[in-house]
Amino acid sequence: MFRIAIEKDLVESLEIGKKSVKVNMLQYVNDTLFLCKANIKSVFNIKIILNCFELAFGLEVNFLKSRFGRVGVDQIVILHFVTILNCDVMKTPFKYLAMPVGGCHKRMSFGMK
Repeated sequence: MFRIAIEKDLVESLEIGKKSVKVNMLQYVNDTLFLCKANIKSVFNIKIILNCFELAFGLEVNFLKSRFGRVGVDQIVILHFVTILNCDVMKTPFKYLAMPVGGCHKRMSFGMK
C-alpha cells in the first residue's frame, strides 16, 4: 500500500545524499519507519494507509506506542502532525538498529552512548 501511495504521489519520498536516492520505508521484524517529506498530505495518507492495514489484516496499530520523528522540521509543525496521528514526538537523535539518526555528525554526543 505504501509503495502504491509513493507511485501515485500521495506520499512524497525523502531524498538522501548527492544522488537524491529515494528512501521511503525501513522495516525490521515488527518495527517500521516511514520516511517522507514533512507535509500534511503525506501525514494524512500515512494515517489512511495504517487504518487500511488494520481493516485488511485485523491487526491494530498502537498509535500510543508509535512515535513521529523529525529532522530539520519546526516543532510546531510536528505537534500538528502528532495530533493527526494520535502519537508522541520522537526525540532526535535516536537509534534505529543501533545506528544514530537525526543528529549532527560533528558533535561528540551524536554517537549516543
